[in-house]
Amino acid sequence: MDIEGYARHALLRGEEGIADKLADRIMEIKDTDRQHAIALAKAAVEEARATIDVKGDVLSPITSGVTMGQFGVGSRGTGDFYAHEKIAEVIGSTKAAVDSTHLDDSGAVQMEGGDFLIVTIDGIHSRLSDFPFLAGFHVARASLRDVYVMGSRPLALLSDIHVADDGDVAKIFDHVAGITAVSELTDIPLVTGSTLRIGGDMVIGDRMTGGVGAVGVASAMTARERAEIGDVILMTEGAGGGTISTTALYYGMHDVVDETINIKFLQACEALLEKDLDKKVHAMTDVTNGGVRGDAKEISRTAGVKLVFEEENMRGLVNPRVLDMLESLNIDYLGVSLDSLLLIVPPEHEQEILETVQNAGVDIATVGYVEKGQGAELVIDGQRRDFTPRFRESAYTPIKKMVGDTTPDDFEAMSKAVDRAAEEAISKKRRIVEMLGEQ
Repeated sequence: MDIEGYARHALLRGEEGIADKLADRIMEIKDTDRQHAIALAKAAVEEARATIDVKGDVLSPITSGVTMGQFGVGSRGTGDFYAHEKIAEVIGSTKAAVDSTHLDDSGAVQMEGGDFLIVTIDGIHSRLSDFPFLAGFHVARASLRDVYVMGSRPLALLSDIHVADDGDVAKIFDHVAGITAVSELTDIPLVTGSTLRIGGDMVIGDRMTGGVGAVGVASAMTARERAEIGDVILMTEGAGGGTISTTALYYGMHDVVDETINIKFLQACEALLEKDLDKKVHAMTDVTNGGVRGDAKEISRTAGVKLVFEEENMRGLVNPRVLDMLESLNIDYLGVSLDSLLLIVPPEHEQEILETVQNAGVDIATVGYVEKGQGAELVIDGQRRDFTPRFRESAYTPIKKMVGDTTPDDFEAMSKAVDRAAEEAISKKRRIVEMLGEQ
């Protein structure tokens, strides 16, 4: 709980007895006495009052009136993709070889000599806060995947860990152990990081959050925009990561979590790089949050082509225990993270790539092809069907099912509000840049 945020909202509503109410909330969560809770509450109210009516261009926050949850940001569906397009607009044009406008797994800048520096960052799965090792393992693996799919062997990992005020210090060690388990298995070192409290003294509870980044160097890239008409689509086996673990945990199917603890994706990438087959691949990506549905939309938009997938071929690549769990819970396996490797390759290299990955002990199959057009289609029993993502990724926990994945009736109005906020952010950035540039 953000006690300063609580105090600020209470002040704005004109509530009475804020400190007493806040002290009650503090004592519900924090192991302390009433006297200390009151003192902390009063300090929070004092800080909130001092920042409730700030002046100045830099200090004045931009608001849209639309919350993250309402718009589906972070839920890897229509709303999330829309927000990321706006983020790219706020960033603006860059000198990067691959930046946020490409909707790719990592960014890249070209260095002197012609090679590309590949950089990525992944946040831990928010529902794994109480399972630090699992959170660390899966986020480290995700970060390495994002570098590999750009055609680069990762060189180093870095981490950022934030634990709320009442969190046990051991959470840090458990989390780092998860990260470095992947590090040791892949011989890619964790070289630096940051460890902080969430909100310092003003956020109580034991929540953990953070991320893991990775860097690599590539001589050529396998970015999504290189997908071409006539290419075939290959996919490796997948058992999921943080998302599937979360599903298993919060539906009480805990034994399924073990299926996610593997490095097969990384082994497949290593096999391709070892034989320089990454140079024969047009595009690679990892099937993560939003599932194949989300990846298909992003690749189509970036490359200007249509992707056609064979459902039966993809189904056979999903870990059987994971698939059984998802289907028993009525969760669309094509709309969640499977942690599979998706490759788009010229047909003349299809067989060599299939054999190389299979020889590395990882199952792989051809699951589709690229043709002229836009968007994506799914072939089921010989019939083509629309394959666009929903407003949110497949609802994979009881709470997510309650929230649902349908597009809100007021999505258009919310989109306009988000547009205005992005435009205000761009204007604000320009004003500050111009001001500093004149000094």
